[in-house]
Amino acid sequence: GIRDSLASSVHEHIFSPKEMKAAYNPKFREAFALLKEYDLSYDCWLYQENIADLRDLALAFPETTIICDHVGNPIGIEPVGLEKSFETWKPLIKDLADQCPNVMCKLSGLAMATTGFDFHLRKLPPTSHELAEAWRPYILHCIDCFGVDRCMFASNFPVDKISCSYTNCFNAFKLIVKDFGEEEKHKLFYQNAVRIYRLNIADNNKLNKNSR
Repeated sequence: GIRDSLASSVHEHIFSPKEMKAAYNPKFREAFALLKEYDLSYDCWLYQENIADLRDLALAFPETTIICDHVGNPIGIEPVGLEKSFETWKPLIKDLADQCPNVMCKLSGLAMATTGFDFHLRKLPPTSHELAEAWRPYILHCIDCFGVDRCMFASNFPVDKISCSYTNCFNAFKLIVKDFGEEEKHKLFYQNAVRIYRLNIADNNKLNKNSR
């Protein structure tokens, strides 16, 4: 597949692209239609302000697999604020999940500075438990809306390095879903990514079971 950006914000200090509302540009949609022709998926980087745009794009191209990167990238920095951002983001994610079965959700990117957790401002980096506590409502909301089969954990390094280490990031993910079943965790951390991206690699989980 391909990875692209629909990211735009009315707040210029967050992100000011060359074009706002690119998802509605006829030329963009003409080109987007080629993804189905070439059997390609579409990874989309965006902000929560753009989730409705992605929904409309997904509805217009229901046969194209679309991956919403970084849980839709909630913006918690000023002037929005963490609490207001979360309450605005939640229904946008639910609407996207409910209306667009062709959209998958990548569980990642919450260590970016724009999310508003301010871990990057601390003298000492956060522990995996602190990360899990902060991120849990976002991750679980996405899984609740999209379902286990349409979500996958992912890295956003080196960008996430501003707030935490790679090890602490993935340990936080493990803590958040520690009470999930083994099959569900296998899907979230491995199997869904293999299926969605159609990766030609062996299922190590099955290999390990067969070797016992």
